Amino acid sequence: MNKIPSVNLADFLSSDENKKQQFIDEIGHAYENIGFVALKGHFLDDKLVESLYTEIKNFFDLPIEIKEKYEIPGIGGQRGYVSFGKESAKGKKEGDLKEFWHFGQYVDAASKYAKEYPENVTVNELAKFNAVGKETYQMLEKTAKYVLRSLALHLGLEETYFDNYIKGGNSILRPIHYPPIQTEPKGAERAAAHGDINLITLLMGAQGKGLQVQNHKGDWIDAMAEPDELMINVGDMLSRHSNNKLKSTIHRVVNPPKEMWGTSRYSIPFFMHPVSDMKLDVLENCIDENNPKQFEDITAGEFLDERLRELGLKK
Repeated sequence: MNKIPSVNLADFLSSDENKKQQFIDEIGHAYENIGFVALKGHFLDDKLVESLYTEIKNFFDLPIEIKEKYEIPGIGGQRGYVSFGKESAKGKKEGDLKEFWHFGQYVDAASKYAKEYPENVTVNELAKFNAVGKETYQMLEKTAKYVLRSLALHLGLEETYFDNYIKGGNSILRPIHYPPIQTEPKGAERAAAHGDINLITLLMGAQGKGLQVQNHKGDWIDAMAEPDELMINVGDMLSRHSNNKLKSTIHRVVNPPKEMWGTSRYSIPFFMHPVSDMKLDVLENCIDENNPKQFEDITAGEFLDERLRELGLKK
């Protein structure tokens, strides 16, 4: 497959069973073959998207000494600011050429996960930053719920199989700033080749060149969405749970050509995570004679902890 397929969530939400089944078949085929789709019909409106980009640009334009006030020690970068070059891809010693922010799950005090999650960090200098981030988080979480419902049906599960695992899950909204490149990067990229940790990732800001996906032949192909589309890919947790029936695809953000080094790039992924006690054990109906069980049993929390250490975000 050499092109990222496009689907429309409105078809899945339609009362027309044929349209719904066509969406399930198309997204299932895409995730079995390349691990990415471009999705129209999501729950973000243009006004919210515009507000979010305004707020994140305002934040990343703040002086570094102000941004560093929001870099919280001891939490593995799970909330607040993570400074330039701090994160590296698994197996890569060079830090990525990016800085980013993390909005996390919003749980009430009565939730059993309230003590597990660090609190979200409030940016005092920007009055609307946190409210706009929270609304975006919730709209992307809602979109992800229906994508996962379609994948549950594709895998032969109950439609709402994932619902209780993602309610209050450890999902992360990550606005990223790739600053202008000042000097020749020595082996570093804006985001080195990697697979995502989580169930699925919903990416805003894939309209310009830069994001590339590796197909099954090992070729790198450009992944570009239309302005009204989100790019959505399978993460390692879902790949593991489905015995690699749904593919977590290696992807990267390459450095721009030299004449564009002076420009910033912004992208905003939403990493849909389940609750930490979800068992990622391989689904029985994804195992057969031709596809024996490929992965050991593990919980989502254990798997996340393991990967954060590999990324250098947790000691």
